Amino acid sequence: MEKAGYTYILASKKNGTLYVGVTSDLIKRIWQHREGVQAGFTSRYNVKRLVYYEVFGDMSLAIEREKQLKRWHRPWKVNLIEEKNPDWKDLYPGLVGEMDPETSSG
Repeated sequence: MEKAGYTYILASKKNGTLYVGVTSDLIKRIWQHREGVQAGFTSRYNVKRLVYYEVFGDMSLAIEREKQLKRWHRPWKVNLIEEKNPDWKDLYPGLVGEMDPETSSG
């Protein structure tokens, strides 16, 4: 049986630098980006905010979608993000059960 996969988009800030990636473990991979575990594009440009992701039943479909999104023009990616996440909120805290500091009242 094929392993599930995720295609995701990270941003440095609203309308900032974008990064498209694919993984079989979304929480772990986003944590790696946020902590700067690996040197590269996302750590160099401070691209750590999870603004969009899709879940696939198998990894091959997630990889196919990642390749498709990487070919897209930037305005298409921005529209895709804003359809589901118009405020470009960081979706990672919701994945790991943390409170969103922008919406918590404490």
